[in-house]
Amino acid sequence: MFSKRPVLVEIVTAAVLIAVPFVMPHIDAAPNTVNRVLVWGLFGIGFDILFGYTGLLSFGQSAFYGTGGFVAAYLLTGAGFAHVVPALFIGMVAAALVGYLIGLLALRRTGIYFAMITVAIAEIFFFVEFNPLSDWTGGENGLPGVPTPSFDLGFTTLNFTSGWSLYPFLAFCYFVGIVIALRIVRSPVGAILTAIRENPLRAAAVGHNVQAYKLTAFVIAAAYAGFAGGLLGVLQGFMPPDAFMFDTSGQLIMQTAIGGRGTLFGPLVGAGVWLFLQDFLQATLKLGAAWKLVLGLVFVLLVCFLRQGIIGGIKDLFALMSGRVKAASEPVQEAAPVAAAAPVAPMAARHAVPNDYQGPLLQAKGLTKRYGGVLANEGIDFAVHQGELRGIIGPNGAGKTTFFKMLTCEVPPTSGSIIFEGRDITGMSIVDVCQLGLTKSYQVNQLFNKLTVSENLTIAALAQLRGKFKLDMFGRLSKIRGLQEQVEHTLQLVNLTARPDTPVSQLAYGEKRRLEIGLALASSPTLLLLDEPLAGMSPRERVETVRLLKSIAQGRTMIIIDHDMDALFELAERITVLQEGRVLVEGTPDEIKGNALVQEAYLGGMDEAELAV
Repeated sequence: MFSKRPVLVEIVTAAVLIAVPFVMPHIDAAPNTVNRVLVWGLFGIGFDILFGYTGLLSFGQSAFYGTGGFVAAYLLTGAGFAHVVPALFIGMVAAALVGYLIGLLALRRTGIYFAMITVAIAEIFFFVEFNPLSDWTGGENGLPGVPTPSFDLGFTTLNFTSGWSLYPFLAFCYFVGIVIALRIVRSPVGAILTAIRENPLRAAAVGHNVQAYKLTAFVIAAAYAGFAGGLLGVLQGFMPPDAFMFDTSGQLIMQTAIGGRGTLFGPLVGAGVWLFLQDFLQATLKLGAAWKLVLGLVFVLLVCFLRQGIIGGIKDLFALMSGRVKAASEPVQEAAPVAAAAPVAPMAARHAVPNDYQGPLLQAKGLTKRYGGVLANEGIDFAVHQGELRGIIGPNGAGKTTFFKMLTCEVPPTSGSIIFEGRDITGMSIVDVCQLGLTKSYQVNQLFNKLTVSENLTIAALAQLRGKFKLDMFGRLSKIRGLQEQVEHTLQLVNLTARPDTPVSQLAYGEKRRLEIGLALASSPTLLLLDEPLAGMSPRERVETVRLLKSIAQGRTMIIIDHDMDALFELAERITVLQEGRVLVEGTPDEIKGNALVQEAYLGGMDEAELAV
């Protein structure tokens, strides 16, 4: 998914764009409609990076479309600026800056609240354009007189005026835009944006700065919108005020949905369907304003029957015809268990413990967590040393998962402190803690379900190899030193070497649990916390996973929570018992088995002989 056929797509795109002016006149396609499709397609590229790849639905793209368009148009009309292309880039930069400032505000919220903020922003910009800034924007009249580009080559002058004459300039702009976008989505940044769309919680938990990457996508989308807005003024000869209207954002969303989100070309296809149908319904069928009703029905049908849009439907059809799609009723079978292999050498931890440090690797002091009047944990003192494998047991409601979340800074403690490698990490973010080398697997699988096994592990490994945030938007995953080796090594560790290209959705439950552990391992942690790794497994899967945990424990420091006491007694060197959010007792497995308090409170009063069975 991250980098397939990197040159073929660009070659085919260039060939199609070159062929359009020779083919389309034969089907009586209006050149102005073709040009509008290109502008909307370019506009949609940025939106698809934001929505299709990052999963952020913005209804405010008209604000950036209008900002870039009016800045460029004002420079070319009111300010006397004579150079069209530089004006377009200045408008793009202005839109990107506005996008950065708005993103800082809007991205404080997620889901419907984020979407509603963008709606409000679009309405604010529309009001400002019509009133306070009407002297610069022309208000309801817009800005007329926007010139078309021309290039003096010395021996000749290239003039792009209108119709098919303007098409080469717009096609070139679109081609450059799609090439840049393809590089972005194939880059490490693009891989992380896709992971954020699938599971932002897990993307942060493996060490990526999710907010910074979301803001990056927001700014990219604003920049594309700003440049497309400038092209709209060039195409029409004036900058219309409806660029700021909410209808513009709505049309962009519908076009992307029709064509197929997460494809980059979907907005172009959707714009073609939308605009050519609009022309056909209005000009040929003479429907007048009723064209919106018919087009709305077409949109509903396409979305209902082609949930991934036209391009997604074509992909599914091709996959079905080539036999790569399983029948819906075909059960998912787990791959045959991998025979016990030679031990795999552990990966080096990302952050080596200082040689002169003699204290516990992790220490909690007086750790307490309250949720209103509910006390989840109270006054927990806890320490784990380098190389230790510690088990934590306790009944449901004992506060084990909350305790884990505090240790990894997923939730802040109400009071107390957490010391990791001699450093106070209390109050740090889960991203920063993961970057220090402290990470966890989840009780309920938190995977990137639409990605393959190796792509999942790639996301986790990137956090270690690149840090929590890096703008290598034009880099290649294949160029990151050690990435492929780390992914392959993790596949070996969790016995998934036979399933690297399998989508997570097609894995059996036991394989998903192993991948869940693999995501934590792929970031090469100094300390690994596993939250109920045996939960929900069949007896056979439990035996295999215990063997797996023994293998990966070699040379690592681990803390494991689980209800399978037999397995935990077999694995752990020391056991901590929690009761009602407090530490009841700590000791070796044999000491815990023989402890009367533990037998009474947790093991139903079973005697030591029964526990040993």
